[in-house]
Amino acid sequence: MPRTPRPAGAAGIAAAVLALLAASPATAAAPPLSDARILVHLDLAAGQMPENSTPEPDGSLDVTFLSAHQIARIAPDGGVRILATMPAEEHPNTPLVGFAAATGIARAHDGTLYATYATGTALTGVYRLDCDGTLRRIAQLPPEGLPNGLALDEQAGVLYSADSVLGVVRRIPVDGGEPTVWAGGSPLQPTGFLGANGIKVHRGAVWVSNTDTGALLRIPVRQDGTAGPVGTRADGLAGIDDFTFTDAHEDTVLAALNSADQVVRLAPDGSRSVVLTAEDGLTSPTSVAVHRRTVLVTSAAFAPPPDPNVLTARLHR
Repeated sequence: MPRTPRPAGAAGIAAAVLALLAASPATAAAPPLSDARILVHLDLAAGQMPENSTPEPDGSLDVTFLSAHQIARIAPDGGVRILATMPAEEHPNTPLVGFAAATGIARAHDGTLYATYATGTALTGVYRLDCDGTLRRIAQLPPEGLPNGLALDEQAGVLYSADSVLGVVRRIPVDGGEPTVWAGGSPLQPTGFLGANGIKVHRGAVWVSNTDTGALLRIPVRQDGTAGPVGTRADGLAGIDDFTFTDAHEDTVLAALNSADQVVRLAPDGSRSVVLTAEDGLTSPTSVAVHRRTVLVTSAAFAPPPDPNVLTARLHR
Protein backbone atom coordinates (compact mmCIF):
# COMPACT_ATOMS: atom_id res chain seq x y z
CA MET A 1 0.00 0.00 0.00
CA PRO A 2 1.48 3.40 -0.96
CA ARG A 3 2.17 5.83 1.88
CA THR A 4 -0.49 8.53 2.24
CA PRO A 5 0.89 12.07 2.37
CA ARG A 6 0.12 13.92 5.64
CA PRO A 7 -2.37 16.76 5.02
CA ALA A 8 -1.26 20.21 6.19
CA GLY A 9 -3.25 22.73 8.26
CA ALA A 10 -6.91 22.82 9.23
CA ALA A 11 -8.08 22.15 5.68
CA GLY A 12 -5.93 19.08 5.56
CA ILE A 13 -7.29 17.79 8.88
CA ALA A 14 -10.87 18.28 7.69
CA ALA A 15 -10.08 16.47 4.44
CA ALA A 16 -8.58 13.56 6.38
CA VAL A 17 -11.64 13.28 8.65
CA LEU A 18 -14.00 13.34 5.66
CA ALA A 19 -11.95 10.68 3.91
CA LEU A 20 -12.05 8.49 7.04
CA LEU A 21 -15.83 8.84 7.36
CA ALA A 22 -16.29 8.04 3.70
CA ALA A 23 -14.20 4.92 4.04
CA SER A 24 -16.05 3.69 7.18
CA PRO A 25 -19.14 1.55 6.65
CA ALA A 26 -22.42 3.05 7.94
CA THR A 27 -23.76 1.37 11.07
CA ALA A 28 -27.40 1.40 12.18
CA ALA A 29 -28.24 2.43 15.72
CA ALA A 30 -28.74 -0.53 18.05
CA PRO A 31 -32.37 -1.22 19.02
CA PRO A 32 -33.31 -0.39 22.64
CA LEU A 33 -33.74 -4.11 23.39
CA SER A 34 -32.35 -7.25 21.81
CA ASP A 35 -31.96 -10.99 22.40
CA ALA A 36 -35.45 -11.43 23.84
CA ARG A 37 -36.22 -14.94 25.10
CA ILE A 38 -38.46 -16.67 27.66
CA LEU A 39 -36.52 -17.27 30.87
CA VAL A 40 -39.14 -19.53 32.47
CA HIS A 41 -42.66 -20.78 31.76
CA LEU A 42 -44.77 -20.77 34.94
CA ASP A 43 -47.58 -23.02 36.17
CA LEU A 44 -50.95 -21.43 35.49
CA ALA A 45 -52.84 -24.26 37.20
CA ALA A 46 -50.89 -23.54 40.40
CA GLY A 47 -51.86 -19.86 40.28
CA GLN A 48 -48.39 -18.73 39.21
CA MET A 49 -49.61 -15.57 37.49
CA PRO A 50 -46.79 -13.04 38.08
CA GLU A 51 -48.30 -9.66 38.92
CA ASN A 52 -45.46 -7.45 40.09
CA SER A 53 -41.69 -7.72 40.36
CA THR A 54 -38.50 -6.27 41.78
CA PRO A 55 -34.91 -7.32 40.98
CA GLU A 56 -32.32 -8.73 43.36
CA PRO A 57 -28.62 -7.66 43.22
CA ASP A 58 -27.64 -11.05 41.76
CA GLY A 59 -30.09 -10.72 38.87
CA SER A 60 -32.84 -12.83 40.42
CA LEU A 61 -36.38 -11.49 40.25
CA ASP A 62 -38.76 -11.35 43.21
CA VAL A 63 -42.39 -11.61 42.10
CA THR A 64 -45.90 -11.83 43.48
CA PHE A 65 -48.02 -14.72 42.21
CA LEU A 66 -51.44 -13.15 41.96
CA SER A 67 -53.97 -15.93 42.51
CA ALA A 68 -51.60 -18.20 44.48
CA HIS A 69 -51.10 -15.17 46.79
CA GLN A 70 -47.40 -15.99 47.12
CA ILE A 71 -44.06 -14.23 47.00
CA ALA A 72 -41.51 -16.08 44.88
CA ARG A 73 -37.94 -15.67 43.64
CA ILE A 74 -36.95 -16.53 40.08
CA ALA A 75 -33.24 -17.21 39.66
CA PRO A 76 -31.21 -16.09 36.61
CA ASP A 77 -31.35 -19.70 35.36
CA GLY A 78 -35.17 -19.76 35.62
CA GLY A 79 -35.45 -21.69 38.88
CA VAL A 80 -38.52 -20.81 40.97
CA ARG A 81 -38.51 -20.74 44.78
CA ILE A 82 -41.53 -19.82 46.92
CA LEU A 83 -40.47 -17.40 49.67
CA ALA A 84 -43.80 -16.94 51.44
CA THR A 85 -47.53 -17.51 51.18
CA MET A 86 -49.97 -14.89 52.39
CA PRO A 87 -52.39 -15.83 55.20
CA ALA A 88 -55.29 -17.96 54.01
CA GLU A 89 -58.66 -16.23 53.67
CA GLU A 90 -61.60 -18.64 53.68
CA HIS A 91 -64.10 -16.13 52.31
CA PRO A 92 -62.28 -13.66 50.05
CA ASN A 93 -64.33 -10.89 48.50
CA THR A 94 -61.68 -8.86 46.70
CA PRO A 95 -63.20 -6.12 44.54
CA LEU A 96 -63.18 -6.89 40.80
CA VAL A 97 -61.45 -10.27 41.10
CA GLY A 98 -63.17 -12.10 43.98
CA PHE A 99 -60.13 -14.15 45.04
CA ALA A 100 -57.36 -13.31 47.50
CA ALA A 101 -54.61 -11.63 45.46
CA ALA A 102 -50.95 -10.82 46.05
CA THR A 103 -50.28 -7.67 44.07
CA GLY A 104 -47.45 -5.15 44.49
CA ILE A 105 -43.91 -5.82 45.69
CA ALA A 106 -40.92 -3.64 46.66
CA ARG A 107 -37.44 -4.42 47.98
CA ALA A 108 -35.23 -2.61 50.49
CA HIS A 109 -31.45 -2.60 50.18
CA ASP A 110 -31.08 -5.04 53.10
CA GLY A 111 -33.24 -7.60 51.30
CA THR A 112 -36.49 -6.94 53.16
CA LEU A 113 -39.49 -7.38 50.88
CA TYR A 114 -42.83 -5.60 51.11
CA ALA A 115 -45.97 -6.79 49.35
CA THR A 116 -49.62 -5.81 49.13
CA TYR A 117 -52.39 -8.35 49.66
CA ALA A 118 -56.02 -7.79 48.67
CA THR A 119 -58.79 -10.02 50.04
CA GLY A 120 -61.86 -7.84 50.48
CA THR A 121 -61.61 -8.63 54.19
CA ALA A 122 -59.66 -7.53 57.26
CA LEU A 123 -56.54 -9.29 55.93
CA THR A 124 -56.10 -6.66 53.21
CA GLY A 125 -52.91 -4.69 53.77
CA VAL A 126 -49.16 -4.28 53.37
CA TYR A 127 -46.99 -7.20 54.48
CA ARG A 128 -43.29 -7.33 55.30
CA LEU A 129 -41.12 -10.37 54.57
CA ASP A 130 -37.89 -10.26 56.56
CA CYS A 131 -34.69 -11.94 55.39
CA ASP A 132 -35.22 -14.73 57.95
CA GLY A 133 -38.54 -15.64 56.31
CA THR A 134 -40.80 -13.96 58.87
CA LEU A 135 -43.97 -12.60 57.24
CA ARG A 136 -46.14 -10.07 59.07
CA ARG A 137 -48.62 -7.36 58.25
CA ILE A 138 -47.41 -3.84 58.96
CA ALA A 139 -50.48 -1.90 57.81
CA GLN A 140 -54.14 -2.64 57.23
CA LEU A 141 -55.75 -1.22 54.10
CA PRO A 142 -59.46 -0.72 53.31
CA PRO A 143 -61.03 -4.03 52.26
CA GLU A 144 -63.29 -2.24 49.80
CA GLY A 145 -60.24 -1.15 47.82
CA LEU A 146 -57.77 -3.00 45.60
CA PRO A 147 -54.20 -2.18 46.64
CA ASN A 148 -52.11 -2.82 43.56
CA GLY A 149 -48.65 -1.39 42.81
CA LEU A 150 -46.24 -0.74 45.68
CA ALA A 151 -43.17 1.51 45.76
CA LEU A 152 -40.54 2.18 48.42
CA ASP A 153 -38.83 5.46 49.26
CA GLU A 154 -36.14 4.08 51.53
CA GLN A 155 -34.58 7.46 52.28
CA ALA A 156 -37.89 8.85 53.53
CA GLY A 157 -38.82 5.57 55.23
CA VAL A 158 -42.20 5.26 53.52
CA LEU A 159 -44.07 3.05 51.09
CA TYR A 160 -46.55 4.23 48.47
CA SER A 161 -49.51 2.00 47.56
CA ALA A 162 -51.71 2.59 44.51
CA ASP A 163 -55.38 1.61 44.94
CA SER A 164 -56.94 0.67 41.59
CA VAL A 165 -60.56 0.74 42.80
CA LEU A 166 -60.57 3.75 45.12
CA GLY A 167 -58.24 5.74 42.86
CA VAL A 168 -55.80 7.00 45.49
CA VAL A 169 -52.16 6.68 46.49
CA ARG A 170 -51.54 5.91 50.17
CA ARG A 171 -48.38 6.53 52.15
CA ILE A 172 -47.32 3.98 54.79
CA PRO A 173 -44.35 4.08 57.21
CA VAL A 174 -41.98 1.16 56.55
CA ASP A 175 -42.01 0.31 60.27
CA GLY A 176 -45.78 0.06 60.22
CA GLY A 177 -48.50 2.42 61.24
CA GLU A 178 -51.63 4.10 59.97
CA PRO A 179 -51.76 4.56 56.18
CA THR A 180 -52.72 8.01 54.97
CA VAL A 181 -54.17 9.06 51.63
CA TRP A 182 -51.29 10.93 50.02
CA ALA A 183 -52.75 11.76 46.60
CA GLY A 184 -56.14 11.47 44.91
CA GLY A 185 -58.32 13.14 42.33
CA SER A 186 -59.70 12.34 38.90
CA PRO A 187 -56.35 11.50 37.21
CA LEU A 188 -56.00 8.50 39.55
CA GLN A 189 -59.63 7.35 39.42
CA PRO A 190 -60.90 4.38 37.41
CA THR A 191 -63.31 5.13 34.58
CA GLY A 192 -64.67 1.61 34.23
CA PHE A 193 -62.29 -0.97 35.66
CA LEU A 194 -58.80 -0.12 37.02
CA GLY A 195 -57.48 3.30 37.92
CA ALA A 196 -54.12 3.86 39.66
CA ASN A 197 -52.08 0.70 39.08
CA GLY A 198 -48.29 0.67 38.69
CA ILE A 199 -46.20 2.98 40.85
CA LYS A 200 -42.54 3.98 41.20
CA VAL A 201 -40.52 6.54 43.18
CA HIS A 202 -38.12 8.27 40.81
CA ARG A 203 -36.14 11.52 40.92
CA GLY A 204 -38.15 13.38 43.53
CA ALA A 205 -41.57 12.24 42.40
CA VAL A 206 -44.05 9.39 42.58
CA TRP A 207 -44.99 8.09 39.13
CA VAL A 208 -48.30 6.25 38.69
CA SER A 209 -50.01 4.53 35.76
CA ASN A 210 -53.78 4.69 35.26
CA THR A 211 -54.91 1.62 33.34
CA ASP A 212 -58.35 2.89 32.35
CA THR A 213 -57.18 6.28 31.04
CA GLY A 214 -53.93 4.95 29.54
CA ALA A 215 -51.93 7.66 31.28
CA LEU A 216 -48.55 7.80 32.98
CA LEU A 217 -48.69 10.38 35.77
CA ARG A 218 -46.01 12.19 37.78
CA ILE A 219 -46.68 13.54 41.28
CA PRO A 220 -43.88 15.67 42.78
CA VAL A 221 -42.94 15.05 46.41
CA ARG A 222 -42.71 18.43 48.13
CA GLN A 223 -40.03 19.13 50.73
CA ASP A 224 -42.52 18.55 53.54
CA GLY A 225 -43.45 15.16 52.04
CA THR A 226 -46.85 16.18 50.72
CA ALA A 227 -47.98 15.58 47.17
CA GLY A 228 -47.63 18.22 44.50
CA PRO A 229 -50.02 18.60 41.55
CA VAL A 230 -50.59 15.51 39.41
CA GLY A 231 -49.13 15.92 35.93
CA THR A 232 -49.53 13.72 32.85
CA ARG A 233 -46.22 12.63 31.30
CA ALA A 234 -47.72 10.34 28.64
CA ASP A 235 -51.16 9.27 27.46
CA GLY A 236 -52.65 6.96 24.84
CA LEU A 237 -51.14 3.94 26.60
CA ALA A 238 -54.19 1.70 26.53
CA GLY A 239 -54.00 -1.10 29.10
CA ILE A 240 -50.87 0.20 30.84
CA ASP A 241 -49.96 -1.86 33.90
CA ASP A 242 -46.67 -1.46 35.75
CA PHE A 243 -43.50 0.17 34.40
CA THR A 244 -39.91 0.96 35.28
CA PHE A 245 -37.09 3.34 34.40
CA THR A 246 -34.05 2.27 32.41
CA ASP A 247 -31.74 4.43 34.51
CA ALA A 248 -31.94 6.08 37.91
CA HIS A 249 -30.74 9.40 36.49
CA GLU A 250 -33.13 9.92 33.57
CA ASP A 251 -36.81 9.56 32.75
CA THR A 252 -36.79 6.90 30.02
CA VAL A 253 -39.60 4.44 30.80
CA LEU A 254 -40.35 0.85 29.82
CA ALA A 255 -44.06 0.20 30.32
CA ALA A 256 -46.10 -3.01 30.11
CA LEU A 257 -49.29 -2.66 28.05
CA ASN A 258 -51.33 -5.55 29.33
CA SER A 259 -54.16 -5.70 26.81
CA ALA A 260 -51.89 -5.06 23.81
CA ASP A 261 -49.24 -7.67 24.75
CA GLN A 262 -46.56 -5.04 24.35
CA VAL A 263 -43.73 -3.28 26.16
CA VAL A 264 -43.21 0.29 25.00
CA ARG A 265 -40.27 2.62 25.48
CA LEU A 266 -41.14 6.22 26.40
CA ALA A 267 -38.30 8.71 25.91
CA PRO A 268 -38.01 11.97 27.88
CA ASP A 269 -38.65 13.94 24.64
CA GLY A 270 -42.07 12.32 24.29
CA SER A 271 -41.19 9.86 21.55
CA ARG A 272 -42.23 6.24 21.98
CA SER A 273 -41.63 2.89 20.36
CA VAL A 274 -42.81 -0.69 20.78
CA VAL A 275 -39.84 -2.79 21.90
CA LEU A 276 -41.45 -6.17 22.76
CA THR A 277 -44.61 -7.88 21.50
CA ALA A 278 -46.57 -11.13 21.62
CA GLU A 279 -44.16 -12.49 19.01
CA ASP A 280 -41.45 -12.31 21.68
CA GLY A 281 -43.62 -14.30 24.09
CA LEU A 282 -45.60 -11.62 25.94
CA THR A 283 -49.03 -12.70 27.10
CA SER A 284 -50.73 -10.06 29.27
CA PRO A 285 -47.49 -8.40 30.50
CA THR A 286 -47.87 -6.98 34.00
CA SER A 287 -44.49 -5.55 35.07
CA VAL A 288 -41.03 -4.60 33.84
CA ALA A 289 -37.80 -4.63 35.86
CA VAL A 290 -34.26 -3.62 34.92
CA HIS A 291 -31.09 -5.10 36.43
CA ARG A 292 -27.96 -3.54 34.94
CA ARG A 293 -28.34 -4.32 31.22
CA THR A 294 -31.02 -6.96 31.59
CA VAL A 295 -34.75 -6.32 31.22
CA LEU A 296 -37.18 -8.76 32.87
CA VAL A 297 -40.87 -8.76 31.94
CA THR A 298 -43.56 -10.77 33.73
CA SER A 299 -46.61 -12.02 31.84
CA ALA A 300 -49.68 -13.22 33.76
CA ALA A 301 -51.66 -14.74 30.85
CA PHE A 302 -54.97 -13.13 31.79
CA ALA A 303 -56.03 -13.89 28.20
CA PRO A 304 -54.91 -16.70 25.85
CA PRO A 305 -52.41 -18.12 25.23
CA PRO A 306 -52.28 -19.78 28.69
CA ASP A 307 -48.57 -19.18 29.20
CA PRO A 308 -47.59 -17.13 32.26
CA ASN A 309 -43.87 -16.52 31.97
CA VAL A 310 -40.88 -14.31 32.59
CA LEU A 311 -39.12 -12.88 29.55
CA THR A 312 -35.58 -11.54 29.50
CA ALA A 313 -33.92 -9.18 27.02
CA ARG A 314 -30.73 -7.16 26.69
CA LEU A 315 -30.97 -3.40 27.27
CA HIS A 316 -29.05 -0.93 25.08
CA ARG A 317 -28.93 2.48 26.73
